[in-house]
Amino acid sequence: MVKYEVIVTTANLAQATTTNNVFIKLVGTDGESKRTWLTSIKGTATFYLGAESNFSVSCPTSLGKLVLIEVDKKPLPLFPEDSWFPCKVKVKSPEGDIYNFPIYRWIADNEVHLFREGTALRIFDDNHHLGKYSIEKELKQREQLYSWDVYEEGLPHCIKADNPLSLPCEVRFSFTKTTEFLYTASTGLTELKLKGLSDCKNNWSDIDGIRKVFCNKKTDISDYVQQHWTDDTFFGFQYLNAVNPLLIQRCTALPKNFPVTDDMVFLCGGSCLSEEMQKGNIFLCDYKRLDGVKANTINGKKQYLMAPLVLLHKTPDDKLMPIAIQLKQNPADDNPIFFPTDSEYDWLMAKIFVRSADFSEHQLNVHLLRTHLLAEVFAVSLLRNVPMVHPLYKLLIPHTRYTLQINYLARLVLISESGVFTQFAASGGEGMITILKRSLSSLTYSSLCMPDDIAERGLEGVPNFYYRDDGVKLWDITHRFVKGVLGHYYKTDAEVCQDSELQKWIQDIFEHGFLSQACTGIPQTFRTVAEMVKFVTMVIFTCSGQHSAVNSGQYDYGGWMPNTPISLQRPPPTTKGTTSEATMLQTLPDINTTVQGMSTMWLLSKQSSDFVPLGQYPEEHFFEEVPCKMIKHYQGELDILSTVIKTRNKSLEVPYTYMDPALVENSVAI
Repeated sequence: MVKYEVIVTTANLAQATTTNNVFIKLVGTDGESKRTWLTSIKGTATFYLGAESNFSVSCPTSLGKLVLIEVDKKPLPLFPEDSWFPCKVKVKSPEGDIYNFPIYRWIADNEVHLFREGTALRIFDDNHHLGKYSIEKELKQREQLYSWDVYEEGLPHCIKADNPLSLPCEVRFSFTKTTEFLYTASTGLTELKLKGLSDCKNNWSDIDGIRKVFCNKKTDISDYVQQHWTDDTFFGFQYLNAVNPLLIQRCTALPKNFPVTDDMVFLCGGSCLSEEMQKGNIFLCDYKRLDGVKANTINGKKQYLMAPLVLLHKTPDDKLMPIAIQLKQNPADDNPIFFPTDSEYDWLMAKIFVRSADFSEHQLNVHLLRTHLLAEVFAVSLLRNVPMVHPLYKLLIPHTRYTLQINYLARLVLISESGVFTQFAASGGEGMITILKRSLSSLTYSSLCMPDDIAERGLEGVPNFYYRDDGVKLWDITHRFVKGVLGHYYKTDAEVCQDSELQKWIQDIFEHGFLSQACTGIPQTFRTVAEMVKFVTMVIFTCSGQHSAVNSGQYDYGGWMPNTPISLQRPPPTTKGTTSEATMLQTLPDINTTVQGMSTMWLLSKQSSDFVPLGQYPEEHFFEEVPCKMIKHYQGELDILSTVIKTRNKSLEVPYTYMDPALVENSVAI
């Protein structure tokens, strides 16, 4: 008889323990063991939190090279069946070889589960019939578990699920995440309800009333925003370093529907508009996606959503200053162009309408579509088409953590008919779907790849653009990592073309994420190693750094409502000289709309205690020396970038932290 040493690790997660009997079968190239009950010498199971439990499995002869294990569990008599979360199984053979079998999932039933040995393997390299059989079985199960659904025609497809608990166990929130999420959500609203504000449909009577509510929950940056929200320098700054740095672009020629002339604007430094445009110092923000969108009705009152055009000038002292604002797309007598030289409240109201439009553009296009919905597509396609043993699965699975459940909850409590966004945002309801469809139809692959996006918008030389500075470095570090890991497994372009699982992954993304629109530039197949590396880099960057950049600062910049009104309830001025502080207060959202927006942004900006920063992999999926070394190198580069960012931020009046790898989550998890 020969003996195999078996070490089973149970996760250190709440409720991960099992009292059930656990059984294992070892399968090798030369045979298989009997189904063996894993019991200690004392006859008791030891699958408790964080435990490494040691067992032995006896066989008449050596099984050869181990290919897979079969694991199942049965409840004890009179005991209920429970759920168990094993991390991995390590097996030492009689010959002294070590085999690792990553699991990292809940086992909640008494079915037999097959797990492949952990060496990353492209499927066409696998010549063993048992290995191929286990992969085919795994993918058939995954196709049933992870089905596509259509939330709304014209939008990216999503996971099919009846409720959060119907999602597969392995993609649901941990007990810790669930508890904290519900607590944060409930306490934010409870605090406001105790003050009698969440049901108050009155206008704000003065700015001090807003300030009193705001002071209950504020951050260092939101406090700065409250003090500087009317400043033109801060208005321009937000296009570079707040939550929507994706709209601004260099302006080389004014749009025909924005008839600003040299004699209309006064530029710092004395130059004229045409000269500054030639120098590359004029920038445009065009909210054309919002044009004609049907605005919501809130508290029985019609709301207003504009589609502004904003012109900005980079001054000689490197500030970005707004110089002209037109609130509707089509020039007309009742659609004046506003300038900083106008009256205080004419100019301030114009900026308020722009900031409210920016809220809708940011939340629906920049945040919801371009991070959340795309991350879900990347995840579902991975889980449906790519087996656990595949290097792509091992590389990307950490970047899918919690994404499917957070998106399901967003559809349930934010954008459903009774959701907060639908009820309280100017673009909620019908307008939301219109904006999302327009955003998807105009989305391009290059705009998802940060270096390409910055170049296309002509922003390479803009000073004080920390989103770009940190983001491009983060992209480059991640690209080197992805190139190193995938380059280890794919030596030639032909190997990429031959990998059917890899090709199915990108085909599903093109079909279900981008609705087979070739105009997006999204690859339909991978033909080269370089194409694959760039796309996978984009996926990791979108799910981590990009999401952090457009999500984490929501309360920082939106907590002080006048800086980012989620809705406005009076139309914009059609003639100059008709605005006042009273007009502004009547235009800003009602009290209940304000506090619902504040509490939601607080919730969405809150970091969980089981947050996993970018580049950290609590679950071991790679076991080979080369990818493990590359992970260490990646982590080292991220640490250096984090130090560089923290050092720079010490000298900034408003620090930019959203691309600091130490604060960037591995996945879209909030």
